[in-house]
Amino acid sequence: MTNLHSLDVERLRRKLQDSAVDAGGQPGSQTSLSAAASRMAGQFRSNHTSPVMLVGQLAILEFLFLLVLAGGWLFFSARQGQALVAGQIGICLCTVLIYSLLGQLADSYQITILRRMRPSVRRSMTALLVALAIGWLATMALLPQAHPKAWLAGFSLSALAVIGLERLVLSHLLRRWTRNGLIERRAVIVGGGNPAKELIRSLESQPDNDIRICGIFDDRGGDRSPNMVAGYPKLGTVAELVEFARATPLDMLIIALPLSAEDRILQLLRKLWVLPLDIRLAAHANNLRFRPRTYSHVGDVAMLDLMDKPIRDWDSVAKRIFDLFFASLAILCLWPVMVATALAIKFNSRGPVLFVQRRHGFNNEIIDVLKFRSMYTEMSDPTARLAVTKNDPRVTPVGRFIRKTSIDELPQLFNVLRGDLSLVGPRPHAVLAQTRDKLYGEIVEGYFARHRVKPGVTGWAQINGWRGEVDTDEKIKARTACDLHYIENWSLLFDLKILFLTPIRLLNTENAY
Repeated sequence: MTNLHSLDVERLRRKLQDSAVDAGGQPGSQTSLSAAASRMAGQFRSNHTSPVMLVGQLAILEFLFLLVLAGGWLFFSARQGQALVAGQIGICLCTVLIYSLLGQLADSYQITILRRMRPSVRRSMTALLVALAIGWLATMALLPQAHPKAWLAGFSLSALAVIGLERLVLSHLLRRWTRNGLIERRAVIVGGGNPAKELIRSLESQPDNDIRICGIFDDRGGDRSPNMVAGYPKLGTVAELVEFARATPLDMLIIALPLSAEDRILQLLRKLWVLPLDIRLAAHANNLRFRPRTYSHVGDVAMLDLMDKPIRDWDSVAKRIFDLFFASLAILCLWPVMVATALAIKFNSRGPVLFVQRRHGFNNEIIDVLKFRSMYTEMSDPTARLAVTKNDPRVTPVGRFIRKTSIDELPQLFNVLRGDLSLVGPRPHAVLAQTRDKLYGEIVEGYFARHRVKPGVTGWAQINGWRGEVDTDEKIKARTACDLHYIENWSLLFDLKILFLTPIRLLNTENAY
């Protein structure tokens, strides 16, 4: 047991990644939920506020409010035609920026601190006093002729009063919102029996606990895993948990197993990592000590971070802004191409201009993806069960050209604006897409993990040559490996790189039919 401190959680992750694209016969067939699980999913179907998003909004609002407050004092205190206004504005801006930075460094924007009145007020007041002191020193050093400094005195006193009062009120509201379930992290526990019971008791004993336990899932039965643990029902098996998590807005899966059960943990992860959730291993009852960066805490309850939800909270906001900006720009630039394509399709063959196909979206949801129609209407294949091949007789002359140049994908820019797709991400495959006689999920064990983020109009796999027909097991494995690499290494710069490389790589039409 003493070598387990070198366990590493990293080793579990590597094992999981190494086996992710091996053929494992893990089909994506849906498992029906029990009546109890369906009822619970219905109770938690509504969305909730993420503590991280709430704290981020608070930091932005405080920053903007202090800027407005400083600007107001400066406006009413500055004399007509005063030449020093620009310098005073700069000092105000720097003072507010320093306060925001010091607040972050002092953890005054941590949700656990914000709930506690005294620590929240003390840390915010300390950060504000230091920022104001720097502002005063800068004014005396850089603007000595700006006396009397009524504007800075008024701003300092009003800022201290307002921020102090705001933190007092906010700590009360946050505790109330947490009790009422408006701010919470929804979690399910994997594993039953005494470990789950101890975990639940530890979580419930934490003051201002924001973890809402939605149920317990375990493959075992009998005394080792009773149907009720510490007042919470066992809702089903691990296979049912996957469907439950897709039907319910969850934030976290907590595995209540001893750290020594590495093989069992790995088996669970191979089933659960396809979900876009944080996966934590409860470590509160173990005496082993890992590297500090490996832990996260719920109050005093230690957790080992096994998997993190990709593109979460403010990252998802940044990615959405990125999508809206570049999709709108692309539509403005390419609308003549889309109009010309629509006219060519209409004159070339009978039928609608657009083709709608059902594909897998984020978290395995089914979405309707738009394309320009490239096949004869009577021969079209909405299920994509039969892949398009070279010289396929179902493809029209116009369709052959727009498929080779990927012009047929341009209507998906409207899917991006609607929020079904992202500009960059794993390409959405048709629900029944297959290679020969096997569905993709039957060939690649980690296939559905590519749905942990929104699918994209273009992706890392496409600019690396994995575009067009998927006629062998190796091709879908390579695509999935590229998609998983993208998810694990996502950044806005990575998206930008893929976006700008896409037109260049489209020149290679070798596999596009």
